[in-house]
Amino acid sequence: MTSRPSPLPPRFPLSRVLMLNAGFFGVQYSFGLQQSNMSPIYNYLGADHASLPYLWLAGPVTGLVLQPLVGAISDRTTTRWGRRLPFIVLGALVCSLCLLTMPFSTALWMAVCLLWVLDAANNVAMEPYRALVSDVLRPEQRPLGFLTQSAFTGLGQTLAYLTPSLLVWLGMDQDAANSHHIPYVTIAAFVIGAAFSAGSILLTARSVREPQPTAVELARLRQGGRGLGTAVREIVSALRDMPPTMRQLAPVMLFQWYAMFCYWQYIVLSLSTTLFGTTDPTSHAFRQAGLINGQIGSFYNFIAFVAAFAMVPFTRRFGPKPTHAACLTAAGIGMLLLPQIQDRWLLLLPMIGIGLAWASMMGNPYLMLAERIPPERTGVYMGLFNLFIVLPMLIQILTLPLYFDWLLGGDARNVIRLAGALLLAAAVSMLFVGVRGVRAPLANGLR
Repeated sequence: MTSRPSPLPPRFPLSRVLMLNAGFFGVQYSFGLQQSNMSPIYNYLGADHASLPYLWLAGPVTGLVLQPLVGAISDRTTTRWGRRLPFIVLGALVCSLCLLTMPFSTALWMAVCLLWVLDAANNVAMEPYRALVSDVLRPEQRPLGFLTQSAFTGLGQTLAYLTPSLLVWLGMDQDAANSHHIPYVTIAAFVIGAAFSAGSILLTARSVREPQPTAVELARLRQGGRGLGTAVREIVSALRDMPPTMRQLAPVMLFQWYAMFCYWQYIVLSLSTTLFGTTDPTSHAFRQAGLINGQIGSFYNFIAFVAAFAMVPFTRRFGPKPTHAACLTAAGIGMLLLPQIQDRWLLLLPMIGIGLAWASMMGNPYLMLAERIPPERTGVYMGLFNLFIVLPMLIQILTLPLYFDWLLGGDARNVIRLAGALLLAAAVSMLFVGVRGVRAPLANGLR
């Protein structure tokens, strides 16, 4: 049988690109709720500060196992609804159920178990979603698709961080809590997140149709086989054939994601120490620090939302490599300054750099990779690239508690300073990545 290239998909208008990525809003709203609320919830339920990283183990482990597997399996899936959408919809609906249940946790073990299921569901949805963009968009439109995903990441997480403060501004009592010390504003935020997660994914599923595989592609799928064993063999083969650009990005990903996990885990404790001189989770000051974290977190995610589009001319002119290095540098300097700032409004200044880096993290590395991988292996390579996110997180979880007390003095502010130093190291590592062949598609796709 003679192999012929697959026909190009039709060009999407901007409205269709937005509908394609609408579900990413719900997925990222869920991640925003986790980033801003899981450490406080653990503290409310009695966790000690040094063990916090261990309680975040769910995300890296489920991502390590599920994303490559789901990506490889979705590459070889054929259903009447498409290859990717069944995984995306199932993951989002399970995620919604977990979000509804999480704030009603009655014990630390219950919250930890729910986070495992929640992260597993998010990972089932996430990587097929990234592959879906490559599947349904023409090559010249993929940069716009990935940058739109980055914009929806910023928008979803902006609202996730800001929701508790908005509820307080609307009249809810920030100190009102259930018998397990979990504030009712947190409970309401998770219920809202469940609705967003399910609703936005269903909107995408109803608006986007995946291209049907050609006869040649169907024959290749039947010849290659399906199932778990086939997926594992495909992962091993993809690892062996990994593009050089993907390998070169590994140090960058190690430093930047180790840093971000440090930030998410300890920012509330750092703020409560700097601004109020306490880490008591039952105090009014600690809850106030949680609200402030939501406000500054929403600000840096809003910066990310705007920057995802505003940095396009810079990326077109200078390329994704120096753009990403510059954004990481700005974030590193901001995090180093963050523990010294005692004025809550001045806290917004370092958030500008963090927001720029967050937008770049969710877009530029994927742009560098998208043009370097074969289309028929998009799912497995996007899943494998996620290993460069979850492995640094796993390393952080296993190592930080070992030196939290003796090297960092048991002080959350020093964890934030460490994160700043690591982001600067990521910026330096970025300079050693070769990304030839990326700038032209990016420019053509965004004119």
